Amino acid sequence: MQVKRIVANFPASDPRLARTFYEDVLGLSLLMDHGWIVTYGSQSEMSVQVSFATQGGSNTAVPDLSIEVDDVDAALARMRGAGFPIEYGPADEPWGVRRFFVRDPFGKLVNILSHT
Repeated sequence: MQVKRIVANFPASDPRLARTFYEDVLGLSLLMDHGWIVTYGSQSEMSVQVSFATQGGSNTAVPDLSIEVDDVDAALARMRGAGFPIEYGPADEPWGVRRFFVRDPFGKLVNILSHT
């Protein structure tokens, strides 16, 4: 047996609210839309990871989701431009990432990062 995919599922009263944050700002593709569920992702291969933590690093809250991007500063500018609240950072962390935390439309704390 081999795990092929891990999907994060979050309850949302209006799944369409995800579009601006995940598709328009982060550039993910709409992979599935059944009205009651929408799924965003990438057509390219992504690695499978699951993390469990007592804190989010640098004494921050544990984020609900981490998304690695190729340019964290560009992502930060797009998030700010779209009006999403930045809750931490940007910060260059001692373990080799540059990151910031932002709230998505559903109140989920999202860690946006790039490896330095």
